[in-house]
Amino acid sequence: MAMNGESTQQPPALDADILCAGFGPATAGFLWTLTQGLQRPEMAGVESKAVPGLPPQIVCYERADDIAFGVSGVVTRARAIRASIPDLDPAAIPLAARVKEEKLIYLLDPVGATRRPAWMRLADQLCRALSGVLGLEHEGLALPWVPEFLHKRGGFIFSLGQFNQWVGQQVMMSGLAQIWPSTPVAGPLIEDGQVQGVRLAADGSEVRAALTVVGDGPVGAVGRQLDEHFGMPAGHRRDEWAVGMKMVIDLPEDCTLEEGTVWHTIGFPEPEIFGFLYVHPGRVASAGIFVPSWMDSPVRTSYRYLQHFVQHPYLWRHLRGGRLRSWGAKSLLESGRRGEPYLAGDGYARIGECSGSTNVLTGSGVDEAWLTGAQLAEAALELLREGKPFSRENLEAAYVARRRASWLERESQAAERARNGFQWGLLPGFAGMALAGLTGGRLALPRRGEERKPKKLAEYYAGRLSRSEIERARRRAEAEARPLHDALMDLCGWPPVVYDGQLLVSHQDALLMGGKVQAPAEFPDHVVFRRPQLCLECETHLCVEICSGEAIRIAAENPAGVPAFDREKCVHCGACLWNCPVSNIEFCAAPGGLHSAEN
Repeated sequence: MAMNGESTQQPPALDADILCAGFGPATAGFLWTLTQGLQRPEMAGVESKAVPGLPPQIVCYERADDIAFGVSGVVTRARAIRASIPDLDPAAIPLAARVKEEKLIYLLDPVGATRRPAWMRLADQLCRALSGVLGLEHEGLALPWVPEFLHKRGGFIFSLGQFNQWVGQQVMMSGLAQIWPSTPVAGPLIEDGQVQGVRLAADGSEVRAALTVVGDGPVGAVGRQLDEHFGMPAGHRRDEWAVGMKMVIDLPEDCTLEEGTVWHTIGFPEPEIFGFLYVHPGRVASAGIFVPSWMDSPVRTSYRYLQHFVQHPYLWRHLRGGRLRSWGAKSLLESGRRGEPYLAGDGYARIGECSGSTNVLTGSGVDEAWLTGAQLAEAALELLREGKPFSRENLEAAYVARRRASWLERESQAAERARNGFQWGLLPGFAGMALAGLTGGRLALPRRGEERKPKKLAEYYAGRLSRSEIERARRRAEAEARPLHDALMDLCGWPPVVYDGQLLVSHQDALLMGGKVQAPAEFPDHVVFRRPQLCLECETHLCVEICSGEAIRIAAENPAGVPAFDREKCVHCGACLWNCPVSNIEFCAAPGGLHSAEN
């Protein structure tokens, strides 16, 4: 005991100087910049405090079983990536290409089953009536220009998995950082208001570090627990999401689409769903959709809508005869700057999508995430060189100040209110995005006081299906242990999906063909229903409908209404977490999920 009465006990020894949770584009940007910076002459005298005499010890833990895991249809202007890697050659990265042609395409409804508002039905009629003048072809209209805020001219098309793998290899070959896949992090170690490291999910072991870099994505366990512990800044909320689902397709031999082609689509398969198609080298394309949280369908889904999307005549003329090469899904946090948490605190900093960096106005997130990582790395290098601790004050001055002074901050502010209109309706949503985009965010629609939420079944299908039809469909779906959306879409006139065994396959076959799903037996279920009674009171079981892998279902052996969870089908998209209307789902850290290096 010291003379002043304070304990002389030494703090626990450090296991690393810098520890990263999650390896995505943000952590890739951080580790790339950090390892490059540590090789500068001015950093030669910087030693590790964890292992004196050696360079700073840097370790990264990634949940997935490979650093090539990543699900994103990536087209990016790549400003931050090119600033970090000026001599970047896309030929060195599989499936990477330069953007050569970019279009914004309005897709008409070719099946007559979408829930189009009257103004959009009128727009379809006018497009068909004036098809020769407007250049309508195959039920699609290429608009005459791509808005400046949306364009990706001069940028790149990437496979995020291949890009992550390429960066990770360069980082590890430097010998200055270690990346450990198949190592999920259960949560942060918080002691006396300071983050001291993390706790691993496998055995609960603690790993301590001077700086914990949190880049574990929008539904990561570390980020969510920090939000619960420290709260969010005043006025900030994470209430806008989307689930993105994509196919990677081997194009047929007669396809005329050229490498570097980029299509952004609106209008189909539902008016609220945005889509994309990007063409990689080697006659490979990525095609996908985004299903937003403000879509008021009580049985919103992704996979079946994706199948109808690729069969739209405008796309199908190029994709027919193609083969599914890979498939995947992930949640996207679309609250942007309004969902920004505390970016730094004592012993930790937040980067990437979990830090609110995604820009919903420009439809861009990978480059923004990379930039946040690079900015934190420059801050860490500065603090290491000056021998300063990773305190909240120092990280605010070195990292947050860099972020606030960059183009990321300016563009985040411009996009902050861009989606407000969608809380009022579809037309105000498009108008609000255009207003914010064309004025750089200076003008925007006000936000609705009450968030737009899924409607009741009878309300949503009023005028299309009777209560008795809905109830019969529900009973049939429960008896067959299948999601309700298929039965209701059939009743509303959506044509059946005719499987060809190549590109159009069942949801479960997509799991087998699209990658590899791994769920190690030694881990408990990572999706847990906290209070089963709340599930019994739920009308729609939206978690069942939105589940990207059909891992959550109403089981015949459990007819009371509490969903069953099949961990061997879970792709770790996290959509169940934000779709539960009463926050009754616990999404824990675990390995596994759908992994493909080509996503």
